[in-house]
Amino acid sequence: MRRAVALSVAITVVGGTLAACGAGDADTGADGKVELSIGTFTEFGYEDLLVEYQRLHPDITIKHNKTGQGGPYHQQLFTKLGANRGLEDVVAVEEGHLSDVLAKSRLFNDLAEIGPKDVTADRWLDWKYKAGTDKNGALIGYGTDVGPLAMCYRKDLFEAAGLPSDPEAVKPLFATWESYFAAGDQYVAGTGKAWFDSDAQIFNAMHNQLPTGFFTTADSLDIESNRDIRANWDAVTAAGARGQSAKLTAFSNEWNSGFKSAAFATKTCPAWMLGVIKGQAGPENAGKWAVTAAFPGGGGNWGGSYLTVPKQSAHPREAAELAAWLTAPEQQVKAFVKTGNFPSQVKALSAPELITATDAYFGGVESGKLFAEQAGKVAEPQYKGPGDGRIQETVTTPALQAVEQGTSQAEGWQRVVDGAKKIAG
Repeated sequence: MRRAVALSVAITVVGGTLAACGAGDADTGADGKVELSIGTFTEFGYEDLLVEYQRLHPDITIKHNKTGQGGPYHQQLFTKLGANRGLEDVVAVEEGHLSDVLAKSRLFNDLAEIGPKDVTADRWLDWKYKAGTDKNGALIGYGTDVGPLAMCYRKDLFEAAGLPSDPEAVKPLFATWESYFAAGDQYVAGTGKAWFDSDAQIFNAMHNQLPTGFFTTADSLDIESNRDIRANWDAVTAAGARGQSAKLTAFSNEWNSGFKSAAFATKTCPAWMLGVIKGQAGPENAGKWAVTAAFPGGGGNWGGSYLTVPKQSAHPREAAELAAWLTAPEQQVKAFVKTGNFPSQVKALSAPELITATDAYFGGVESGKLFAEQAGKVAEPQYKGPGDGRIQETVTTPALQAVEQGTSQAEGWQRVVDGAKKIAG
């Protein structure tokens, strides 16, 4: 999940008005206008932008099919992709599902070929652009937002444990995973309370910093032979066994209430997590949470999406033009102002609307500038093979939860190996 909980039903925005509708094929209306459709999930901040695009392009009519939950949205995406019908002209894809889309890249248009020629790789952060290309170099998706990682923490809880609490002073605690877990031991010893929310949240952040995910670049499963994956598993589960984990399932009711009840002192914090914390911790905890421009291991990314144009589209070039316009720096800055989605475009990261953005809830921190700095720390995109996201979601996370509930570390790891093999086939 890349953003806060959003709508739970599918709606369609047509020319700025709401109407019930399903995904449909692009067509040319009786009035001669080209009818395009776009499918998104949760909040992209595109409603006003789509109205603006139609005003600028009077020959275009746009249907916006917006689904609240990303899981059902992507299930439908792959069902319609397999059926070779029913997809919108422009289809959003979350980065966790991108590897499965790239494995089927033959079913999508190469945007470098059909898109506007002035849209080049230097529009985006280098790692964001590279992640949207397939093995043959075809550009399958235009990048929308990203989720650069920083670390959020409770200042009052740090002070109670005798730890520094100023955002600059805490940076050494978050310099490496070793220093992070060492500070966690100090915190647990001083308070008897949890340092982080769950083993799974920490493991996922560590795992996503590796050069490759659960597969090699040749798409061979790399669970047992990749020593770094096992080392991360051992480090996280050991820290959890020492009392550092609150053992909360991310985005559950208990996890949500944990922000308010001080159930944990630190949180891996992509840019969109600030909104989650404010919403769940509530106004009574304003000023207690802080965010600092540091993350163990240097940097990372959690979240973000792409706009693709399936070959099912009857108007691929017009669809690519719409996707290119929506992912231009100017439009993504407007989306950031509306929803907080952090842009992936280089020019957007220096836009005044972004770098001057502050967050009073987190002590007036210059949040836009902070996350722009964190985005620059991400190096190369991690290679993810087909099924990578499913392994993380349906194998490693449940196995880590089982360890937190008493399953041995060794047995939990064996569940990961066996489950990954089933998905890899």
